[in-house]
Amino acid sequence: MSAGDTPLAKAISRTLALHAVPVAVNNTRRARAARRRKRRVAAVVNDLTEQQWATIKAAWDGCAYCGKTTGTMQRDCVMAISRGGRYTVDNVVPACGACNASKCNDEVTGWLRRKRLDERLFLERYVRIRAELMAAVTRESEATVVESG
Repeated sequence: MSAGDTPLAKAISRTLALHAVPVAVNNTRRARAARRRKRRVAAVVNDLTEQQWATIKAAWDGCAYCGKTTGTMQRDCVMAISRGGRYTVDNVVPACGACNASKCNDEVTGWLRRKRLDERLFLERYVRIRAELMAAVTRESEATVVESG
């Protein structure tokens, strides 16, 4: 019998486990918001693949909102996660860091108007590119069904 298997050692372990001080939880406003967002994202289907994201970035060729082509593009949900949006092909557009941070979780058309960006141009491109991407996704899924069937 090893020292950790003695009745006394087991009793001490149980006592320590029962009376252990819980790890402090970061309870700042930012941490609570991050935990809520993490739960919202986990609660819905987010099926955007890396290949689809690369295709989206190529289709838009820059920031979907301001047109900036330099720098890293971030995934932005046209309909924000907090408003029921998801990371899917039909809801994600590339955005420069400034536009993504500025838009936050605002409704896209109102935000475009406030920023004096071309709302009509964005919406026309969004509808056209989204239709092309969704057609490609449909073709891919049909090809997968035929291969597996």
